[in-house]
Order: sequence, then structure tokens, then C-alpha cells
Amino acid sequence: MSPATTAAAQPSAAWLAAIISYELELTARNASPNTRRAYSSDLHELAGWAAGAGIDDPKGVGYRQLRGYAAALAGRDLERSSVGRKLAAARGLFDHLTRRGETTQNPAELLPNPRSPSRLPRVLDRDEVRDLLDRIPAGSPLEARDRAMLELAYSSGLRCAELVGLDRDSIDFDAETVRVRGKGGKERIVPLGEPAQRAVARYLERARPALVCGPREVALLVSKSGRRLSPSDVTRRLGRWVSEAAIAGRVSPHALRHSFATHMLEGGADLRSIQELLGHASISTTQIYTRVEPGRLREAYAGAHPRA
Repeated sequence: MSPATTAAAQPSAAWLAAIISYELELTARNASPNTRRAYSSDLHELAGWAAGAGIDDPKGVGYRQLRGYAAALAGRDLERSSVGRKLAAARGLFDHLTRRGETTQNPAELLPNPRSPSRLPRVLDRDEVRDLLDRIPAGSPLEARDRAMLELAYSSGLRCAELVGLDRDSIDFDAETVRVRGKGGKERIVPLGEPAQRAVARYLERARPALVCGPREVALLVSKSGRRLSPSDVTRRLGRWVSEAAIAGRVSPHALRHSFATHMLEGGADLRSIQELLGHASISTTQIYTRVEPGRLREAYAGAHPRA
């Protein structure tokens, strides 16, 4: 049976020990729970595939075998991002084993990642953002919460997980900032705009006390049952207000973050500042916002170049 078609089998003790050791390292490095869960699942899948190929120990894996594993993944019609994550998990495991001296080199180091299609993120224009946010009334506690929640997301460019992870004391009204815990547990301080400050203050004064289940709840944004919101709650409530504003197409919470970054760039902010505000570890991640549609480039050229 070829490596590309090998059926999965029960992972060996050597594979399980290596995976557990790597999981402990990820925990020590403050990798996010989602990353740890995904990598654990991916590596158990790799171990099962290796067992089916008769490779009972990670030390017996070479580049050729891993190419066979990559071919097996490619034959399963998976999303490119899923394949890329599974190969990244394999690279991480073998990096870990190399650092521990259990292997002499990382056989996954040269595995190529699947090429992803280049896609620009969804960006709302300024009028769409205004229509979306201004359409949310503050008559009921849930409406006031939603207005504060979405004003916060756009004002400070927060990831959905960062938004729901905010606590009551994350907001500093005197400094006009919000303290955010980002990926890997890294904290950053982000400015908070005046409309967001007003919306959050109104929510804290009138709405949150009517929703929260008791004084021990520290979450800033709470559900109608008084508990911390989940990312799916944010997505669902955003969908309602997108519909109310008659904005075409799907708008995810991440679209507000993309819109924040794009509008900052268009307003003259430098890329390094935007990188810090977004909490990106690499400037290359932030550079996606410099890629604009050809139509916008032509308009900018026509309006700015003296010989256009």
C-alpha cells in the first residue's frame, strides 16, 4: 500500500507520547485553546496515518513519508487552510522533537504549503458603517448592549474573541482606552473613540445592570441570561442589524475589524501603527490592507496624479 493511500490505524505509544509532550509546550507558550485543540486533532490524525503505514515512532518519519501524508490530505478535497494547518502542526511537532534532541532534523521543514487564492477581506465603506451603527437604537437593554458592542468592535478594531473577552474593568474612560487580551494572551492598549465611549457608558449605566445575573460576573458584554457573550452571539446579533441597515451581502464581525484598518490607512495612519492597534505579530499580516481593487487605484490615480 502506498503512503498516499494508507488507511489510518491506532496511534502507537511513541506517537502519543510525542504529541502530549508537544501539547505541554504549546500550553507553556500560551497558545490559544483553539490552536491547541486543532493541533492535537491534526497530530492524532497524522499519528493514525503513520501507524497505518507501519511507522510506529516519529523518529522513523522522513521527508518522503511526509510528502505521502501531504498527498493523502490533498486527495481528501479539504480546504486549503485546513491542509495548511495540518502541515503546520506536523512542522511544529517535529520542531519540538528536534529541540529536545529526539530527532536530528525536522523532516517537515521543506513541506510546501498549499497555495491559497488571494482574497481581499470584506470592507464596509464609511457610509455603510455609519448606517449600521446609527440604526441601532438604545431603547432596550439588548439594543444598548448591541450598540456598545459593535461601536467597540469598529472603534478599536477588535477580533470577535477579543470583544467577548473584555471585562468590566477593561475600559478606561479617563484614558479613553480599552485593554485587550489578544492572541497568545498578549495584552495591548487601544484607543476608544468618542461614539464608542458614549455607547459603552450608556450600556454600563442603564443596560448591563438589567442583564447581568449578579455582582460576581466580570464580563463587559453579557447575554439576556446575564452571562458572557459568545462569538456566535456577536455574529447573530450583527446579522440582525446588517439586515436592518439593508447592507447587501454577508458581514462578519471580522469585517468591522477589516473596515477599521482600511479606514485608518485611508485616513493617513502608517502601517506600523495599524499593526500595533490590531495586535498583529507580523507586518506582513497588516499589509493585506494595502491591496486595493484596481478600480479604486484608477480613481486615486486620476484624482492625484498631475499628468493623469
